Amino acid sequence: MQPAPQVWVHVVDDDASVREALSWLLRSRGMASLTHASGEAFWREVQALGEQPKAQWQPSCVLLDVRMPGMSGLAVFERLLSLQLTRLMPVIFLSGHADLATAVEAVRRGAFDFCEKPFSDNALVDRVEEALTRSREALAQLQARLDRDRRVEELTERERDVMSQIIAGLPNKLIADALQISVRTVEVHRARVFEKMAVKSAVELANLMRDEKL
Repeated sequence: MQPAPQVWVHVVDDDASVREALSWLLRSRGMASLTHASGEAFWREVQALGEQPKAQWQPSCVLLDVRMPGMSGLAVFERLLSLQLTRLMPVIFLSGHADLATAVEAVRRGAFDFCEKPFSDNALVDRVEEALTRSREALAQLQARLDRDRRVEELTERERDVMSQIIAGLPNKLIADALQISVRTVEVHRARVFEKMAVKSAVELANLMRDEKL
């Protein structure tokens, strides 16, 4: 059995005592963490990560303080949103009472959750585990999508033509008429499409080709 992939929790807070406490809490629950003293420091980490193919990313989430000098937690969140990274790297805001309305609005816009300071250790760890599950699922979907796209690239131009007609729900006879080829040729291409795309039916093929947002 292959070992489970390493997961990372990014702790972004300008308060050293908060970073240390969260790092200890996560370590005590078997989770690896990376701490960042500022939004800028964390963003440099994201930029370095962005140089790697997303398929190689490990499950992760972000514990992000709302208020920090320089690049605030909200500014970091906006950047993650703009790059469509909030499913691969879910964000849990750490907010004081004065920031609750802001944190709630961020959740509405795509943050995973917020935890009000002072927070319950158990409740926070539960939400971190759920965020990591979401990250793991999003990465699996991304890998499946990349595999699908690779298979599509291996199709010939005619096989792609036939595939588009299959997805549209046309029977072999109408596909043959539309492409001006014989029904037997359609059957051969259909079989090759199913084999290359690793599906057994037109419904399975249509479901595979349906885009999923990441």
